[in-house]
Amino acid sequence: MSKKSIRFFNDREVRAVWDEEHSKWWFSATDIVRAINNEDDYVKAGNYWRWLKKKFTTNGIQLVSVTHDFKFEAPDGKQRFADALDADCVQILAQNYPNNRANAFLHWFTYSDNSIDGQSKKKAYTLIESGLLDSMNPGTIESLQQIHAYLFGGLYDFTGQIRTKTIWKDGTMFCRAEYLKYNLGIIENMPETTFDEIADKYVEMNVAHPFMEGNGRSTRIWLDLIFKKRLKLCVDWSKIDKKDYLEAMRKSTTDAKPIKDLLKGAMTDKIDDREIFMKGIDYSYFYEQED
Repeated sequence: MSKKSIRFFNDREVRAVWDEEHSKWWFSATDIVRAINNEDDYVKAGNYWRWLKKKFTTNGIQLVSVTHDFKFEAPDGKQRFADALDADCVQILAQNYPNNRANAFLHWFTYSDNSIDGQSKKKAYTLIESGLLDSMNPGTIESLQQIHAYLFGGLYDFTGQIRTKTIWKDGTMFCRAEYLKYNLGIIENMPETTFDEIADKYVEMNVAHPFMEGNGRSTRIWLDLIFKKRLKLCVDWSKIDKKDYLEAMRKSTTDAKPIKDLLKGAMTDKIDDREIFMKGIDYSYFYEQED
């Protein structure tokens, strides 16, 4: 199976497939057009791409890397071959777009991989593929610290370290620093034999927010590790809408039902499906991406 990735620009998917032979990503041309044009309709985006490709050829702009060698999922759910561009040609496309709507996309595209999130996301892929998660003790604070240290090693100077400062986000104060280690001990000892118990443990860990940064990305992997080891299930995060998730997590401090409902509707027994976990990483980082 080819390695696949989903990136998000203005909440629109830009799918990519890894080319092992040439060690580079190929990006769906139609997805790029949809993202730049903020287009809902796949058919309209596909038609615009074909018109644009013809226009480029007429004007002597050669997207020499266009390939039909990779499949992307069509709106009907089937895998079909489609035009794809490598990174160089994505930039040529954006730089020669008929209007200035591509400027913001080009900035995002050229910057995203070099940002902290971009680098951390690459580490997350490696963590999933390395098999290291299988050696971790699910549900423990140590395993969460190991995940955090792997994702953000070399990017922050506090990787894997429980915070010693009290923090707020969007007006919400998380567990006060002086009580944090005590509360983490309580959370670690919470039962995790049923779906509800695991979801409750996840909610409490979110309220605790043990790290200065990177809590959500680390804790979602930690949650999947618990589900996988205890229930032989995991979350297909691609089935959970970003806005729904963020709203449910905001409510979870007083009412865990919304987030439980979202998680329950996205559970899958495909715990050995590499694609599920890779998509999970993409969506997990998407949840943290500011609009």
